[in-house]
Amino acid sequence: MFEYHGWISVRERADAEDEEAFAAEQARLRRLVEAIEERAREVGGHGLLDVRWINGEPFLHLGGFRNHADPEVLAFYREVGVRAPGSYGLLYVHDEEDRAHADEFVVHRMVRGQVSVHADAHLSPCIPVLEDSWPG
Repeated sequence: MFEYHGWISVRERADAEDEEAFAAEQARLRRLVEAIEERAREVGGHGLLDVRWINGEPFLHLGGFRNHADPEVLAFYREVGVRAPGSYGLLYVHDEEDRAHADEFVVHRMVRGQVSVHADAHLSPCIPVLEDSWPG
C-alpha cells in the first residue's frame, strides 16, 4: 500500500513582503496558484489534492491511499517547490513496497521550496506503533 498525507503553504518568495508592491505581488501569486491548480487537476485523480485560499493565503492539501506507489505525487510535491520557491510544508509517506522503509513513514520536508527526506519519529515503526503484527 502507498499512503500519503501532506500540506504546503504556497509562497512565491521567502523574503519579506514589500508593502508598496503588495498588489503586484498578490497578482503574481494568484497567477502562480492558478498554474498549480491546473497542474493539480492533472495529477489529483486518485486522492485528495486541494488548493484553496484561507485568510488571503494559498494552501495545498494532499492525501491518498493507493495499492501501489504513485511517483507522480512526489514529483508534484517537488514541482510546487520549484514553481513557488518560498513555500514550506510536510508530506508523510508510507510505501510498503519501499524495501528500506516498508514499516516506516518517511517525511518529505519542504523549506523555501527545497524538499529533503527525513525519518519519522512519530508514526514509525508502523508495527507496533500503529497496528499489531500478524499472529504467527
